[in-house]
Amino acid sequence: MAFGNVSGFESAAHSVRAGVRVNARVAIAVEWMEDGQTKRAEGYTADTSTKGCLAVVPQGFPVGQRMRVINLVNHNVCEAILIWRGHEGRTGWELGLELQNAPLEFWGVDFQ
Repeated sequence: MAFGNVSGFESAAHSVRAGVRVNARVAIAVEWMEDGQTKRAEGYTADTSTKGCLAVVPQGFPVGQRMRVINLVNHNVCEAILIWRGHEGRTGWELGLELQNAPLEFWGVDFQ
């Protein structure tokens, strides 16, 4: 599993969104490596797409951070990259996550 920061992803935050988005609150966990240990935080999505999600997680990350996203409803797991970080609200940070090679059934939502 390759975790860590990826340079150059700041510019990806300005790219156009791809695909259909669905408002869906899905419980998720994110896992990342820090100081040689796997860390974990739980949150939820505000919307989802076949390519990623807008999530709210009580942990801030730098843009480009690699992590694993776990769908806590169906237990699907996928690698992801943080491509956008919004503001910190009452329940956590807004994170734009781009899924890496996610299966179409990752969210358990029909995007058609």
